[in-house]
Amino acid sequence: QVQVVESGGGLVQAGGSLRLSCTASGSILSLNAMGWYRQVPGEQRELVATITSGDITNYADSLKGRFTISRDNTKNTAYLQMNSLKPEDTAVYYCNADIIAHPWRYLEVWGQGTLVTVSA
Repeated sequence: QVQVVESGGGLVQAGGSLRLSCTASGSILSLNAMGWYRQVPGEQRELVATITSGDITNYADSLKGRFTISRDNTKNTAYLQMNSLKPEDTAVYYCNADIIAHPWRYLEVWGQGTLVTVSA
């Protein structure tokens, strides 16, 4: 079974920082693009950032400069460094991964999410 698991969420004061991690595991032949998305209850899930296996990154325009996505391919892990956090960044953050799994199946896998709460 292939899965991705997020960690690192929690409560932080405005202006603070958090680093989220997302680790993929299972019968993975190839771990391609990974991404972070977030969702506030009652609203649509929105893109935060994505990163390809070759480290090409893409960010939501509103988050450029505060959030940084990176990955460690040796650990099948992507990270999201979040700085200068604002109360409006409060959301559940989800990891997404495009995976080629054994035996050559393409999967788009979502994690269960990690809650980030930013207090004023």
